[in-house]
Amino acid sequence: MAQVSVLGAGAWGTTLAQVLCDAGHEVLVWGRNTDVVDEINSARTNQKFLPGIVLPNNLQATSDIGAAFHFGQSQVLAIPAQSLRENLRNWKDGFPKQRPIISTLKGIEAETMSRMTEVIREELDTDLADIGLITGPNLAGELSLREPAGAVAASESASVQMLMVDLFTTPYFRIYPSDDLVGCELAGAAKSVVALAVGMTIGMNLGENTQAMIITRGLSEVARFGQSYGANPLTFLGLAGMGDIVASCGSALSRNRQFGEAYGRTGSIEGARLEVAKTVEGVASAPAIRELAHRVGVEVPIIEVMADAVTGSITPHQAMQRLMSVSTLAEL
Repeated sequence: MAQVSVLGAGAWGTTLAQVLCDAGHEVLVWGRNTDVVDEINSARTNQKFLPGIVLPNNLQATSDIGAAFHFGQSQVLAIPAQSLRENLRNWKDGFPKQRPIISTLKGIEAETMSRMTEVIREELDTDLADIGLITGPNLAGELSLREPAGAVAASESASVQMLMVDLFTTPYFRIYPSDDLVGCELAGAAKSVVALAVGMTIGMNLGENTQAMIITRGLSEVARFGQSYGANPLTFLGLAGMGDIVASCGSALSRNRQFGEAYGRTGSIEGARLEVAKTVEGVASAPAIRELAHRVGVEVPIIEVMADAVTGSITPHQAMQRLMSVSTLAEL
């Protein structure tokens, strides 16, 4: 049995806290919202983020970040990607040293084009061997119901890989270790942009043929992009790559797909923002991922189009016209 702190009491953080409890560990989840924290402790629910879910009796919550730092032998990060750096700067003085840090964030920092593990290293001066990543096709709405699912535990450290396998494995949640931290992280960020594009086609009332084209070509883009940064090509055929794209593009629970649908239906990014008032990592990450791809000379037409779309510079119909005008000299 381990003691684990989960930093973030939203849908994903609370779901992961439940998984950790189910795996037999002592868990303390931290959140800013004192109403949410009090509800978790008193009613065993988090109706704002996980309506209808009854949380384990041994799950505790706190709004005291110092208490969370003191409690956890490992710290699990489950906060929005774009706020990670600011939070870490605020927490730096009290953040535990030489303890495993497990990221569950999927995104590229918009201003610096940094991966989340790079932000962690920069702000906390942490050894990469102490950092891990949990990623894969994991929708909080389904995992919180304890429906069977799988994820990848990526780290350059074999001991951190196995720690994550031990922490998160339950009868309904299977964890596969990987040493391809870069590939898993880039796949998790880039798939969000592909899901935006698929959602856009659904919002435009386009059919399965269109969706299949976007998903397949999107996976190819993500793989080329990742390989250009030294990732293992096989990573993109597994849960972190294909698995995550299938879940994010195929499920109405996916925030990125929801946002894309609203954009395709309203024809307006601002209209989509009003309709989907949640954190949508693909919107923030798309321009940064495009820039990272251009730095290594990789063509990513879908990502490029959606990067323009999220800035409001093109309409959904213009986006589709651009996608259909891409050179077809070769598929791969």
